[in-house]
Amino acid sequence: MKLLSVAVPCYNSAAYMRRCIDSILTGGDRVEIIIVDDGSTKDETLEIAREYERRYPTICKAVHQENGGHGEAVNTGLKNSSGVYFKVVDSDDRLDENVLGHVLDKLEEFVYGPEKVDMLCCNFVYDKQGVERKKVMSYKTAFPIDEVFEWKDVKFFMLGQYLLMHSVIYRTELLKSCGLELPKHTFYVDNIYVYYPLPYVKKMYYMNENLYRYFIGREDQSVNESIMIGRIDQQIRVTKIMIDSYDVLKIQPRKLRKYMMSYLNIMMTVSSILAIRSGSEENMEKKRELWNYLKEKNFRLWLSLRSSFLGQGMNMHTKFGNKLTELGYTVSRKFYGFN
Repeated sequence: MKLLSVAVPCYNSAAYMRRCIDSILTGGDRVEIIIVDDGSTKDETLEIAREYERRYPTICKAVHQENGGHGEAVNTGLKNSSGVYFKVVDSDDRLDENVLGHVLDKLEEFVYGPEKVDMLCCNFVYDKQGVERKKVMSYKTAFPIDEVFEWKDVKFFMLGQYLLMHSVIYRTELLKSCGLELPKHTFYVDNIYVYYPLPYVKKMYYMNENLYRYFIGREDQSVNESIMIGRIDQQIRVTKIMIDSYDVLKIQPRKLRKYMMSYLNIMMTVSSILAIRSGSEENMEKKRELWNYLKEKNFRLWLSLRSSFLGQGMNMHTKFGNKLTELGYTVSRKFYGFN
């Protein structure tokens, strides 16, 4: 039995995917690596994936599909997974080999012991190219350390401190049973991946260790600010899907509801900041349309988010509003790690 299935979505990733896969291979036969070639056309991505499958037949699976985007590659990875737990690692990122061993030891305790968890969290590192001192997203202010806990035990999330795809490992059956399916040909769907399963998560565990190395620095990367502005429609689409997923004001328990509202708030902020930074009246109209969409879908939620600290900055055209907008940009950069 595999403890952990790791999906590695790849699209023209030949230049860097080996480093990613090799870092996960250190988990040995306790891991399953599902290398999903998302219709690569420009390089040897598929050939490399099949090479790893030949060399490590008990660990690696190579799966080829027509191009469907990052979300469809994650869907495919999940469908092909057999591990008790599931994680996504993008092909230009990697895992810390020593910390991976610690994580697998802990997962083994949960699989074979009396206590089960739905989600295990670790820190991740913003591995920004050219920056010597790397930033770490830690959750020690928010979660109890090295103990099983529930939402009622969650402490304090700081502004800009959110669970991202890099930080979570979900129980595989939870992801399959909750009906998670990410949209095709859409960027930034990792937000849906983290957000949608949360109401199904009851038991959690946090290890204050830096498992994931999130690479930032390629000019063609999806979190390059100029590229994000060019793909603002994608960001808005993801935000609308998250709005439609739940009537978040009815979510229980209270601390989960508060966190999910905060997550929607940062998604609205990021979309608004991209529109403002673009300097385009067309994009400003898209920002207004997004806030109107929220208003029509859930008036009470719109009222709450619009009157929030960040929401005011996105909708006030004053000096004070401009200062809040600057704060929103700072928080957005921390959230996404803009290039």
